[in-house]
Amino acid sequence: MRALIRRRKSAFSTESLRELSQAIMERVLLHPQVAKAHTVMMYASLPDEVYTLDVLETLRQAGKCVYLPEVVSDTKMRLRVYEGPSSLSEGAFHIMEPTGDVCRKDTPIDVAVIPGMAFDRQGHRLGRGKGYYDRFLPGLHLYKIGVCFGFQLLDAIPYDEHDVVMDEVVSEG
Repeated sequence: MRALIRRRKSAFSTESLRELSQAIMERVLLHPQVAKAHTVMMYASLPDEVYTLDVLETLRQAGKCVYLPEVVSDTKMRLRVYEGPSSLSEGAFHIMEPTGDVCRKDTPIDVAVIPGMAFDRQGHRLGRGKGYYDRFLPGLHLYKIGVCFGFQLLDAIPYDEHDVVMDEVVSEG
């Protein structure tokens, strides 16, 4: 399934994916859970993911505390405060990671915007295969919004009991 999604992604230029991302991120910014949130967990997008870098700054300038993941080992990630574009540096897997303060484990997070290789209409998520989000998210009490391009939203995907289900999936369609 990951190979299928990679093939679908490869049919689009980075510029085309950024254009599609605008509609998705507009929906995210207008989402009631995001609008009322004080703290938002996001991600710094890779070139083939829904583009988030502009929205990170929009959220921060709106007074929200934005947290981004930092990979700290082969199995673990933690969150750090996003403090603006200059606070990002290239980390594991060529992902831009924040250099701000580490988020304490007891810090409440209101909503998380989460990427995936594919999602289904029931909120199941297919990640890149390393399991970082599935290990990190359990136990957190937050609203989970998966974001993807329309061609990544499938009728059904395989899942296991340890896979974290999204509360909602947002795409451009």
